[in-house]
Amino acid sequence: MTSTQASHPSVKADAYTGDFTHRLAQVADTVETFLVDLLGPTLQPGEIDRPPRLMEAMRHAVLGGGKRLRPFLAIETARMLGGAEDAALAAGAGVELVHCYSLVHDDLPAMDDDDLRRGKPTVHKAYDEATAILVGDALQTLAFEVTADPRWQPDPAIRAELVLGLARASGLGGMVGGQLLDLSAEGRFGPADMDIDDTLRMQAMKTGAILAFSVEAGALVGGANADERAALLRYGKALGQAFQVADDILDREASPEAMGKATGKDKDAGKATLVDRLGLDGARAECDRLVAVCEEAVAPWGARAQVLKDAARFTVARKA
Repeated sequence: MTSTQASHPSVKADAYTGDFTHRLAQVADTVETFLVDLLGPTLQPGEIDRPPRLMEAMRHAVLGGGKRLRPFLAIETARMLGGAEDAALAAGAGVELVHCYSLVHDDLPAMDDDDLRRGKPTVHKAYDEATAILVGDALQTLAFEVTADPRWQPDPAIRAELVLGLARASGLGGMVGGQLLDLSAEGRFGPADMDIDDTLRMQAMKTGAILAFSVEAGALVGGANADERAALLRYGKALGQAFQVADDILDREASPEAMGKATGKDKDAGKATLVDRLGLDGARAECDRLVAVCEEAVAPWGARAQVLKDAARFTVARKA
């Protein structure tokens, strides 16, 4: 993107003081600025037009909301390893665009049928179903365009690994396949009886795969070796699982106002969750166990890993 290419924001932060929420907000602002530029009106090479209605609806879906946890993980992992922060920003933005596309499609009447997302009308409510479908399609393809663009990641081998990893995390063996299993658990395609292992597999695909790849993207940009990548993958997988368990707890306990969307729908729809399988106390204990796994995985980096340790704690302690 011309303006982004010329002068996109730096993601360099002040020395870490332990104020995690400040750090998260700081990175979120940087990501927001990058996404605003990405979704601007300027035609890019190879584009014929940017239909105004489509662009407006894409901005509605992406901008002005969310903690930007996925790009945060990519950026902070690369930062810990001494990697190029601009490349990590672009890689993280690609993951965020996939995440936003998934939310737009999840909210559709044929899927979870939600009216609110991040405290505002979902795209199909603000516009219409056809526009919402096309918004999701456009965000997904834009995600891969950003990830594959040599202007942000000059090394072709790293670009190829990023594109491959994002495709696998978001596709049939990851997020999309997990969504199908989630719908199956509701009994949409016949009787369903998911045990704990089935539920864990579904959640690892639907939610965990993209979160784990966010960490892996930072590892790739940061030049991690095989052992480092394996440790960071353990961290990412545990974090993804913890995030989903915490989300299930919030769906039972948080208010719609705090969450910015309807709550209690998972139980009403008969969705498979670890809260159902383990109870609330058991689910909280599982969150604590997963945080310990995260902290052990990044222990070799010592004080440099403090942000990632705090991210794991934040994931299970968040209220929205």
